Amino acid sequence: MKIAIAGAGAMGSRIGLMLHRAGNEVILIDRWAAHIQMIRDHGLRANYNGEDIVEHMQIYSPEEIDAKHESVDLIVALTKSMGLREMFEEIKPIITENTYVLSLMNGLGHAEDLAEFVDRDHIILGVTMWTAAMEGPGKVKLFGTGNIELQNLAPAGATFTKDVVQIFDDAGLNATYSQNVKYSIWRKACVNGTLNGLCTILDTNITGVGTTSTAAEMVQTIINEFALVAAKEGIELDQTEVYEHITATYDPAGIGLHYPSMYQDLIKNQRLTEIDYINGAVAAKGKKYGISTPYCTFLTQLVHAKEEILGAK
Repeated sequence: MKIAIAGAGAMGSRIGLMLHRAGNEVILIDRWAAHIQMIRDHGLRANYNGEDIVEHMQIYSPEEIDAKHESVDLIVALTKSMGLREMFEEIKPIITENTYVLSLMNGLGHAEDLAEFVDRDHIILGVTMWTAAMEGPGKVKLFGTGNIELQNLAPAGATFTKDVVQIFDDAGLNATYSQNVKYSIWRKACVNGTLNGLCTILDTNITGVGTTSTAAEMVQTIINEFALVAAKEGIELDQTEVYEHITATYDPAGIGLHYPSMYQDLIKNQRLTEIDYINGAVAAKGKKYGISTPYCTFLTQLVHAKEEILGAK
C-alpha cells in the first residue's frame, strides 16, 4: 500500500518507520526544514527499543507536494490539530476520489475537518497508545509497546479499513478493528486531558504527576468533566475504568518516565500546544451544553499562559 504520513514528528516517524520496515511504500510529509534535511542526508535515525537503526525514506515539505507526485492509497493524519486544515490544503495533489484518510491525532472533532477534503466514506478514525519522542531533527526515540484501534466513520469504508488494520498489524503496530472507536477516542482524550496538561504545567513526567498527593483528585475531577460532556454526545465513559487506566501509566517500568507530547512541544521546543483541542474542546462543549468544566477551563488557561511566557510559536 502507498501511504503518506502527514505530520512526521515523533509519532508520525514511528508509524511511518514501522510501516516502511514492513514493506509498504511510505512517504513522510513535515514542515520542519532541519528534520527534512537530516532525513534526506542521513536517513531517519531511531533508537528502537534500545537498538540504533537507520531507515532511508522519502520526505517532503507540504509545499513540495505538487502535481508530479502520484496519488496515495492512504494518508495518515498526524499533524498538530491546529495545522490539520492547512496541511491538507497543501497536499491536495496526492488526494483523489480513491484516497482514504486515517486520523490518529490527539484531541476531538477532526472528522469534521477531514470531511472537507475526502468523502465521509473514506475517513477512518483511530486511536493509538504507542509513545514516541523526538531527540532532534531526524532522530526519534521509540520505546515500549502499544496498540492501535481503527474504525471506518461510515459503513461503506469497512472493507478498506479492515485491510488497513491488517497492514498495520503486520507492521507490528498491534492494530485491531474497533466496534466503538468514538468511545476509545474520548477515553484517549481523557488520558491526554489529564497527563498532557498536568505534566506540562508541573514540569514533570507521568510518574512525577502520579506521585503527588493531589494527583487522584485532579485526575478524577478532569475525568468527570470529560464524562459529563461526552454523555451529551452519546458516549458513556466508564470513569472508574478510565481512572484505573490512567493510574496504570504512572509505573516507571512502563511509560511512567515518558514526557507527553504537549510537554515536548511547549517545555522542550517552545511550540504552541493542542490544548484547545483537548481540555479546551471539553470546556467549549461544556459551555454549549450548560455543563460546568472548571478544571478543564483553568488548565487550558494555564497552558496558554505558559505558552505566552515561553514565547511559543
